[in-house]
Amino acid sequence: MSVADLQELYAYGRWANHKLFDALSVLSAEEFTRNVAGSYGSIRNTLVHGLSAEWGWLGRCGALPDRGARLKSEDYSTLPSVIDLSRKVETIGQGFFSTLTDADLTRVVEFTFAPPDTYRMTVEQILRHGAVHSVHHRGQVALLCRMLGHAPGNFDAVFYYAGDVALR
Repeated sequence: MSVADLQELYAYGRWANHKLFDALSVLSAEEFTRNVAGSYGSIRNTLVHGLSAEWGWLGRCGALPDRGARLKSEDYSTLPSVIDLSRKVETIGQGFFSTLTDADLTRVVEFTFAPPDTYRMTVEQILRHGAVHSVHHRGQVALLCRMLGHAPGNFDAVFYYAGDVALR
């Protein structure tokens, strides 16, 4: 996988987030934060987790500014505040990707979630995981949206490639 391949994955993720945010704009404030189901309970909590994780993965690879501690959902009470967070993470990611070379992708990064376990992965593996992790949580948000009686829209990659991205 090359830097260009990773940039494409993250560009798809930005496109999908924007589509999803458009669909979520019909939610009431109560629906946005309602505990519905899943690992994170609400649409808000799931979105904040996904964005916090993406920023964290970028940071482990060297993106600045570093996120610091995991973001707290309660600090993002509205959809517009989550959209602002998403834009911030997008900007950090785009800036970071613009500095990466294919050779950088082989650098090994050590990290821990909770001591004493330490993990070692290449920058490529971490960034690929970050993109896949975001896809997973967008799917969860789409399901929560449906459980609240709303259509989440279609942000499948096939529509990104077929309609919204010019053929190469």
